[in-house]
Amino acid sequence: MTEDWNELIRERIRKADEIRRNGGTPYPNDRKVGWTTEMARRAAGDKSPEELSREEIRVDIAGRIVASRNFGKAAFVVLADRTGRLQAYIRKDKVGDREYDLFLKTTDVGDIVWVEGPLFITRTGELTVQADRYRLLTKAIRPLPEKWHGLVDVETRYRQRYVDLIVNEKVKEVFRRRARIIAWIRSFLTERDFLEVETPMMQPVAGGAAAKPFVTRHNALGMDLFLRIAPELYLKRLLVGGFERVFEINRNFRNEGISTQHNPEFTMLEFYQAYATHEDLMKLTEEMLSGLALTLFGTTVVTVQGETIDFAPPWERITVAGAVARYGGVPEERLSDPEFLRKTAEGLGLPVKGDAAPGRLLVDIFEEVAERRIEGPAFVTEYPVEVSPLSRRNDARPGIADRFELIVLGREIANAFSELNDPLDQRRRFEEQLRLRERGDEEAHYMDEDFLRALEHGMPPAAGEGIGIDRLVMLFTDSPSIRDVILFPQLRKEG
Repeated sequence: MTEDWNELIRERIRKADEIRRNGGTPYPNDRKVGWTTEMARRAAGDKSPEELSREEIRVDIAGRIVASRNFGKAAFVVLADRTGRLQAYIRKDKVGDREYDLFLKTTDVGDIVWVEGPLFITRTGELTVQADRYRLLTKAIRPLPEKWHGLVDVETRYRQRYVDLIVNEKVKEVFRRRARIIAWIRSFLTERDFLEVETPMMQPVAGGAAAKPFVTRHNALGMDLFLRIAPELYLKRLLVGGFERVFEINRNFRNEGISTQHNPEFTMLEFYQAYATHEDLMKLTEEMLSGLALTLFGTTVVTVQGETIDFAPPWERITVAGAVARYGGVPEERLSDPEFLRKTAEGLGLPVKGDAAPGRLLVDIFEEVAERRIEGPAFVTEYPVEVSPLSRRNDARPGIADRFELIVLGREIANAFSELNDPLDQRRRFEEQLRLRERGDEEAHYMDEDFLRALEHGMPPAAGEGIGIDRLVMLFTDSPSIRDVILFPQLRKEG
């Protein structure tokens, strides 16, 4: 902080003290607010200046001063509230000499104020409140930045999101749209008889995804707990218990790196439907996201980072092997040959362990040469069982899982599969995951004996899906980074 900035703060503190010396407080809480700026604009409608003058529509609004112009015996201030902005006109002969002089001495851009008076239209055509009464509600001690270069100072925007929201209306709109997206999805599922539930954030066994968990300690129980990497295994327990359609929108935590696509704390939608297959969820996903696009934009065509994506169904379907063949120039018929897969992976510079399963190699190659080139929306299908430890095997081809991932602009948006409900097969898969963990794979699943016990009671045939809410919001707000759609993303410590 520069000396100039320190002096600005000291000056504002002096102004707060001036208010106290005049018998007031810079932080009162004695005003009820009856109007928003949007309500005032609606009330004014398209009335002429003469009509507004005759009707004398009186309003009282509160907001932050984001602009101010002083003309001696009168001043214009622009107030911003949750619904927009509106100008107020403060005249000495209206509010009184003492109040007006105190206003000039003690009020700055960034302060939060309340005004009351009739609406009128200025000679320049600006809807304005003629302030008969004025009240400072909050004295801002720290000034707003005069220039806020979002792209240049992007980390400061994330770190001081409160300032970003004050000065950048586009940022506010991103998070308003995020709220609308989540509300719409919640309504979409509840209308289809899905029950919204909440499952534990702290779990004795981390499961439901291939990820490294965060570990915490519960002192009273004397045990380690994991911040959940996924709610999947608890939602499946609810299928066992008779809740045949369930969903949860909540946080997951994964101890991984930070990038434009990853934040260690993120929001997921997971939903499960009994007596359904992954094919049914493809149709449901098409219906959900095309309907969401129509609701937000009035069309299924969405522009994302300069690319045009059409969410109108049906969407393309392509297998993992088919995508490798298309984008990697690899003969598809050779992708079942373990030695060919190993040599291809090595040729791409991918780390290849001596005991790497062919299915793991195929997916590694897919992620390297194909995934980021799929524009989509596209369902990528036929994932190997080796990388799908919770998925149901395909009846005709037991080496592949009844699973898909939804890819849009090279990003995984959703992951879904027909659920494995054979407890003996699930135990064998967990045991294989334990062997991988013993060989150093920190993302392999743990053994969850209670989940196996639940499966032994009988889980109905079902399908389940997870959709990354943050990545979905990125698409529908045209945001380049996941940190643009998370209010307070994780960042390194300052300094």
